[in-house]
Amino acid sequence: QVQLVESGGGLVQPGGSLRLSCAASGSIFSIHAMGWYRQAPGKQRELVAVDFSGGSSNYADSVKGRFTISRDNAKNTVYLQMNSLKPEDTAVYYCMVSHGMVYWGKGTLVTVSS
Repeated sequence: QVQLVESGGGLVQPGGSLRLSCAASGSIFSIHAMGWYRQAPGKQRELVAVDFSGGSSNYADSVKGRFTISRDNAKNTVYLQMNSLKPEDTAVYYCMVSHGMVYWGKGTLVTVSS
């Protein structure tokens, strides 16, 4: 089993930045992918960004050029640097780890508001 510990959420003004972190621990063997999803009130959960073990990554069109995903393999930690934040980025952000099974974090709230 895998445990995910998230941090970095909070309140930020439009145009500001936040950095989310997610550290995976437990019975980890050959992680396939780590990434971030988000769910806004009344909306479906959507993929934000994912980093694959092979070194490739992909982003939702709505965040391309503003968000950057990165991973520290030694620490089994994935990061999401969020710049130029917009009110529509407001959502609960969930960390995801895939290695045969899919594991989810509890979510961290990001609120973008003046």
